[in-house]
Amino acid sequence: MNKSIAQIKEEFERAGEQERKELYEVYAGDVRLGVLALIEKYRKKDKALAAERRRLAQMRRFEEEYSGYRLICGVDEAGRGPLAGPVVAGAVILPPDCEILYLNDSKKLSPGKRETLYSEIMEKAAAVGIGMVGPARIDEINILNATYEAMRRAVADLGVQPDILLNDAVTIPEISVPQVPVIKGDAKSVSIAAASIIAKVTRDRLMLQYDEVLPGYGFARHKGYGSEEHIAAIRKLGPTPIHRRAFIRNFIDAEM
Repeated sequence: MNKSIAQIKEEFERAGEQERKELYEVYAGDVRLGVLALIEKYRKKDKALAAERRRLAQMRRFEEEYSGYRLICGVDEAGRGPLAGPVVAGAVILPPDCEILYLNDSKKLSPGKRETLYSEIMEKAAAVGIGMVGPARIDEINILNATYEAMRRAVADLGVQPDILLNDAVTIPEISVPQVPVIKGDAKSVSIAAASIIAKVTRDRLMLQYDEVLPGYGFARHKGYGSEEHIAAIRKLGPTPIHRRAFIRNFIDAEM
């Protein structure tokens, strides 16, 4: 007796990649439109998966180029441009055989996708480090030096000594580990992309918390960046302790 289309659909839904290949053969002669549609749907899914793996292979080229180093660490930051909140850096060491599908520059991902990938990175990474530098320190030493400081803290937070750093566009001062600055590295290296997601999600979660204790500024929506809403709130309510004074001097009266 032929299986129903619903039963076949359930088989496809439970199947892994290799099992789907076998199912294509099993149902190759089934001419029912529902079965043909199922096969077409999952063939498209497998084709998209193969394309994603080719993209990831391109993003592993720096890791492969420096594969002579055992512990390759990606480093990136989030929050250089906002008017409020810290600058946050992530440092991530991925195992050589680690596959995290859809890993990409955090700016190219939706908030939900970043959260999903954050959890997967934390689960699969060999080591993860996070470094933060707050607004007062940013005002004291400027945002570039604060970014470097956050990156050094992230590397120190790994718990292991990396053998080489792949950084998004910068060379970090005062670090003895060999470094490779990669322009637009968060879109070119899986390690840097992972670090960018860790940094972005960590910072966004913190800004959500700030929104609860400092209402009226809209931190949950703009995450501290200079939106019209945010600038209007600063002018109306004045700065908070998490605002970067050097970044908002044009929006507040001198006496503030």
